[in-house]
Amino acid sequence: MWLFFGSRRSLQIVRPSILQLIFWGILGGLANTLFSWLSAGETGDFNPQGLVSYALWPFIALIVGIFLSQRVNNPRLMLVPALLWLVLDTHIALLQSLIQYLGMIDVLPYVFYDYLPLIFMVLFVWQSLAVVWVFSRELKWPWWERALIVLATLFTLVVWQMSVKSQPIWKVEEVPPTFSEEAFYAQSKILNQALEKIQYGEFAQSHWYFLGVAGASYQDVFMSEVERIREQFDTRFGTFGRSMILVNNPMTRNVTPIASRTSMELALRRIGQQMNPESDVLFLYMTSHGLPNQFEMENAPLELQQVDPKWLRDALDKSGIRWRVIVISACYSGSFVSALQNDNTLVITASAADRASFGCSNEADYTYFGRAFFDQAMRENNSFAEAFAQAKLTVAKWEQAQGFEPSEPQWSMGKNMQLMLPQLEQRLFPQAMVAQPNEMPLTLDSP
Repeated sequence: MWLFFGSRRSLQIVRPSILQLIFWGILGGLANTLFSWLSAGETGDFNPQGLVSYALWPFIALIVGIFLSQRVNNPRLMLVPALLWLVLDTHIALLQSLIQYLGMIDVLPYVFYDYLPLIFMVLFVWQSLAVVWVFSRELKWPWWERALIVLATLFTLVVWQMSVKSQPIWKVEEVPPTFSEEAFYAQSKILNQALEKIQYGEFAQSHWYFLGVAGASYQDVFMSEVERIREQFDTRFGTFGRSMILVNNPMTRNVTPIASRTSMELALRRIGQQMNPESDVLFLYMTSHGLPNQFEMENAPLELQQVDPKWLRDALDKSGIRWRVIVISACYSGSFVSALQNDNTLVITASAADRASFGCSNEADYTYFGRAFFDQAMRENNSFAEAFAQAKLTVAKWEQAQGFEPSEPQWSMGKNMQLMLPQLEQRLFPQAMVAQPNEMPLTLDSP
């Protein structure tokens, strides 16, 4: 700790020996291996070159110690720089491992994520600068020599750290994404079959149609969320035979239509043809990453066009679908509201136009908003307004607990939808709308 704060007391405490050097060398190597393993995750492979890169710095410190011991004629100093560096490096590596682990289990406050690379760089640089600073003060070097050595050390460390990022002790080998020939030729058939399964609604009844879109293929949460929500709508809300999902994920390419602007347009057109425009309603759920005015469509190595608010509005208008409930779970999804809102539409977004939303990871089954709205609020309430209000409070609590900037989910409903929605909700929540047999209706002429 004294060394970390640049105090000369660290030199007064240390009693160097070969056994200590070996012990801390092994411990430091293990601590750095642990940090590298946590950083690589389950996909990393051991990289011997990374150990060589790590061992170079205590070796340099040992050479510096030999030089200093000869300069001041004190053999005791020979092992001190290397030993101090290893002790401090071990503790810093353990601290970095703890921070990395807290991030993995999603309990690290979000405000730290953008600064972690800088924090780790500063810690790496400081552990060597601290040794140089302590020795320069103890040996009373001239100020110009002290400044020159510190600057040279700083430059060397920064350049070294930037150049060896590709050689960690545990390394993730980047595998170029592929799209198999089988999946490529099967997609046309899979899409047509899914479109053909969308059924007509019964005459003189209001029906809900569900379309789910999982935009980004590199995180499984979007696939999982869309599949679970579709199952919820099919089993509880009666959309079986009138639901469809479009998913970008390597695991579903042979069984589920991919999500693209083309497949979305075809699906919306098919639903518009099968539904009664006067009484049926579309529930469109879209989940992915996003930027302002952009919903991400990604299925590498395919190059997909991104969904923007104007295109989505045009696609919905061309489909002939009149009544629309649109829910978009993505960062900055509030930027879609102004383009999508009209008198016959309810638009719900997971975030405001200038805010991020949270909960995207391979380990999660839902995003924050998806879990709060569908998996919790929609199971406990019988109106969208009540479900949204509950979900908004739930998400705010989760974000506050994690130190995240509030996402501020949005709600916008047209004047015609305000009148129509209670009737549509009767179809969606029929068990909640049935009056008890002994209940008597109130009339205006009651005494």
